[in-house]
Amino acid sequence: MQEAKKGDKVNVHYHGKLTDGSSFDSSEGREPLHFTVGEGQVIKGFDDAIISMKPGEKKTVKIPVLDAYGERNEDMVMEYPVSEFPDDMKPEVGMELQMGDNSGNVFPVVITEISGDVVLLDANHPLAGQDLVFEIELVSIV
Repeated sequence: MQEAKKGDKVNVHYHGKLTDGSSFDSSEGREPLHFTVGEGQVIKGFDDAIISMKPGEKKTVKIPVLDAYGERNEDMVMEYPVSEFPDDMKPEVGMELQMGDNSGNVFPVVITEISGDVVLLDANHPLAGQDLVFEIELVSIV
């Protein structure tokens, strides 16, 4: 039976959890995740876990932070004046926004704190700084 290798297009079912067992994502009830192995379309640890799997095979892998979303970077937390928000927008903790930089790149941020006339915006991935556990099933190699 064929084993997955770099360059293969694969379909995968998965259940992602934190090390405390809490779930953060799953393909249950949805179509399998489709990606090309080794092309950086998923986090490195997930990509690496697929290599050598056979269709129908299941496994559980623990992915360390550096092979997941990396360490949190406090340089990616910034202060932003409330006065710069549109008049019809009331900033709230937990609100997800899109910001752009001077090069035209757009990236997501989350409001983590509001203090007086300033909000703290965090551009770290929500799973940065976390080891992750994935239950993976290789559905098919296409």
